[in-house]
Amino acid sequence: MDIIFLGGLEIDTVIGIYDWERKIKQKIILDIEMGFDIQKAAASDDIAHTLDYKAVSDRVVDFVEHSEFYLVEKLIEEIAGILRSEFAIPWVKITLNKKGAISRARDVGIIIERGER
Repeated sequence: MDIIFLGGLEIDTVIGIYDWERKIKQKIILDIEMGFDIQKAAASDDIAHTLDYKAVSDRVVDFVEHSEFYLVEKLIEEIAGILRSEFAIPWVKITLNKKGAISRARDVGIIIERGER
């Protein structure tokens, strides 16, 4: 299986369980790997035969910017579901980084894989 990826996708959103977090937008950073067979696109040189990563990026950004989840677990699971259902992606790996969530840690987040590779 081939992998199409988006790295370092930065999005501001309302996320968190504390009262102060519900009043501000915080930056999350997503790294997304999506399983997709690119052979047909490579042979045809036609975007219609591949996964349009701009469309994927636009959809994820729009969803995250308008969400207001308490937990990053819920947010990442919803993103995976959207990608798998709306873009017919059989496998996805997402890293969600909520930098600054812990004062002594550079990075804090979750990595999930959904689907069959």
